Amino acid sequence: MSDSFDLGEPPQPKETAYRVLARKYRPQNFDQLIGQDAMVQTLGNAIRRGRLAHAFLLTGVRGVGKTSTARLIAKALNCIGPDGQGGPTIDPCGVCDPCVSIAEGRNIDVIEMDAASHTGVDDMRAVIDAARLAAFGARFKIYIIDEVHMLSKNAFNALLKTLEEPPEHVKFLLATTEVQKVPVTVLSRCQRFDLRRIPADKLAAHFTQIVEFEGAEAEPEALALIARAADGSARDGLSILDQAIAHAGMEGGGVTAVAVRAMLGLSDRSAIRDLFALLLDSDAPGALAALRRQYDLGVDPQSVLRGLLETVHAVTLAKLGGDADPAQSAEEREAYQGWARLLSFPALHRLWQLMLKGHEEVARAALPIEAGEMALLRVVHASSLPDPGELARQIAAGGAPTMAPPAAGAAPASAPATVQTLPASFKAMVELVRANGGGALLSHLTANARVVRYEAPELVLSTSRPLPADLPATLAARLGELTGAKWKVTTEDAEGEATLAERRKAEEEAERAAVMETPIVKAALETFPDAVLERINKEAQAL
Repeated sequence: MSDSFDLGEPPQPKETAYRVLARKYRPQNFDQLIGQDAMVQTLGNAIRRGRLAHAFLLTGVRGVGKTSTARLIAKALNCIGPDGQGGPTIDPCGVCDPCVSIAEGRNIDVIEMDAASHTGVDDMRAVIDAARLAAFGARFKIYIIDEVHMLSKNAFNALLKTLEEPPEHVKFLLATTEVQKVPVTVLSRCQRFDLRRIPADKLAAHFTQIVEFEGAEAEPEALALIARAADGSARDGLSILDQAIAHAGMEGGGVTAVAVRAMLGLSDRSAIRDLFALLLDSDAPGALAALRRQYDLGVDPQSVLRGLLETVHAVTLAKLGGDADPAQSAEEREAYQGWARLLSFPALHRLWQLMLKGHEEVARAALPIEAGEMALLRVVHASSLPDPGELARQIAAGGAPTMAPPAAGAAPASAPATVQTLPASFKAMVELVRANGGGALLSHLTANARVVRYEAPELVLSTSRPLPADLPATLAARLGELTGAKWKVTTEDAEGEATLAERRKAEEEAERAAVMETPIVKAALETFPDAVLERINKEAQAL
């Protein structure tokens, strides 16, 4: 019996672990950072002029490059050049020890923290204590705090003093997706950069390059679908592209638009156009059958309603004569332009509201497909309603209103667009938004919006209070739907007027002070010194 054992094949060296595209193609310099040209230019000017802030706040939706930008800033500030004699630069060399170690995540002077797992005041105290120590080998000790809005109130307060007056060798880089949750006291101590959503055409071009680098193949339409699904996020788009390439490898071909639609559960754009045409023709059975076909193919009803919303929006832009989306095919452009000639602005606004309501109902419905069908039926039967503008003209002329059904939600092609009277003041404008749903938009307008200038249909808001980066565009679109006018909403670095919430509070305090000065209240307080004025009954005052 042999004492030896057969150990089989000798151990083989392990293959390098696969790196997902989102990590593999993380930008290594500012030239590779797509869609953020304004931020790069501002930062470059600050570095060249030696006007470096001690704290930066990077905000934007997920996947636009906040953490990547923070690492690039760390490299830019600590780069010493190939010869070791360089200073801060917007074009870090990428070969010196600080650049290489920061890129590899092993630089001891660049500390990355996840605020979601370091929310407490003790975590911030540790940062403050360590910040007093000089950098070990780099020019600056840099703290990158991701998702900073998740810090507790006490943690923010503990950080305030150090954030305002840090040691000369320390820089803070804060990143967040929810800047409205960051205290104003922190915002005022930081130089803020709003990273924008990356346009779909730039994402598609970026994905085209990556597909070439990976030695894969992909249809342009497939990449356009992925870019649109990414919703402005490079990371989300690269994750989808990674999955699509893997799926194509299993199928033995390139990435196709059909495969991407199936993978994402998207409806075919031609099927959406067909459904939209059926709705305009008031063909209820045909519209329901078309929706069911999409549902049987695995398409979410909410996705169908979203596609119809995108169609209404595209038709409206075509009617305005705007530039066509480069991702649109020639067939799509022709269809949108044809509908734009047929439908009036009031009809398009009505269609948008009906589709939007249907989308919201399907999103929260226990029976999504049934809710989708009911939403489409509502659009079809809205065609039996007279156009409001035409109805008003008939009443003014003394005639009886006619109920002849035009196309679904449409007015006669010859009828001019009806434009409502524009709100006379910012407060009146906010009340108009409130009367038509409001939502999160109403909350921002009431609590944070400071008006620099209001001359309807133009509105200029102050940047002195935090507002979502997309609020101007969202508000302009919403006001356009409500009034029929083309609004221009911008922001300006100016103090602006008090917010509506601040005005209401001041009015309440003034009213309270006036009530406290009335003889009867004074007498009551003298008789009952411990009494407190809880509230003012305005109905009783009126009596």
